[in-house]
This record gives sequence, structure tokens and C-alpha cells, in this order.
Amino acid sequence: MSSVEILDVKEVKEPKQIKVFKVSFKEDGKVKKKEVTKNLDVVKILIYHKEKDAFVLVKQFRPLVYINHPESAVRYELCGGRMDKNISIEDTAKEEVLEETGYKVQNLQKITTLTTSGKMHLFYTQVSDHDRKTSGGGVEYENIDVVYLPVKEAKEFMFDESKPKRPGLMFSFCWWFNMR
Repeated sequence: MSSVEILDVKEVKEPKQIKVFKVSFKEDGKVKKKEVTKNLDVVKILIYHKEKDAFVLVKQFRPLVYINHPESAVRYELCGGRMDKNISIEDTAKEEVLEETGYKVQNLQKITTLTTSGKMHLFYTQVSDHDRKTSGGGVEYENIDVVYLPVKEAKEFMFDESKPKRPGLMFSFCWWFNMR
């Protein structure tokens, strides 16, 4: 993993990448107000490497996590990304797998769609050494490490609090072990 040096942190008065709204609503007769952000939907892909009998994960620095929990800012994740292009969910998933891990995939199996602040479309795919086209690592500004987690270590990994991870990864592992 590359080293990260925080140069500056300051509040953004007029954000360009997200939109913040104040929502006023009445619930059970009581007026409430909440500030919320509009988020893009995302795709996340659980990748199983057949020859290695391992999951292919990504590991990267997350500034949002840094603001809240600096010690957990580098976290393990499923490969994935935002639905920010005018292409299908499946094509977005395939593109993210290639960009982040270097594997070109043809077939995806839908696991489910979760609703968090937006929609999280979860997929599963298998890869082999033959599918590796690049070293991965992301595009332009991204600095992503590709991590191979042996399946036999995945259950222990799920509960290892020293390894920060997202709930979508945990959900996908549960699907793997219980629903396949």
C-alpha cells in the first residue's frame, strides 16, 4: 500500500461532487428536519479466483473514512464503483473489475440490490489467471492494491476488527458461505 500524507483538511462551503439537501417532513405529527446528501448508486463485485481458491479484494485509502476514523482510512473492499457513466449496471461492474483488478470478466451473477443511502448492486464473478489483462490498480487518481484472500481465511477475516471493511463485503461473504 502506498503511503498517504494528509496535507490539509477544510470544510467545503459549496461542494461540487455531492449535493446536500435539507429535508423537512412530518412524522407521527411532529415536524422534523434533516440534512442529507444525494449519492450515486454503486456496483460491488465479489470476485472468486479459481486457481488461487481466493477472493480478489481491493484495498485503498478512503478520505471520507479518514475524516471520521483516521486509523481505519485504508480499508478492504469489494471491487466496485459509482454508476456515473451512461452504461448498464452490468457493464459498469465489468469495467470496474478490469480497472481495479485487471481481470476481464464476461459473466456476472447478481447477488442482490441493497438500499443504503443509494442502491448497491451486488454481483459475483469468477476469474482465472487467463482472465488477467492488466495489473489493475484503478485509473488516473486511484491507487488501489489488489489483495487475494484465501477462502479458508475469509470467515476469520470477516470478524478481524483490525482490518477495516465495508458491510457490502461482509454481506457478500455471508452469501458465498450460506447461499451458494
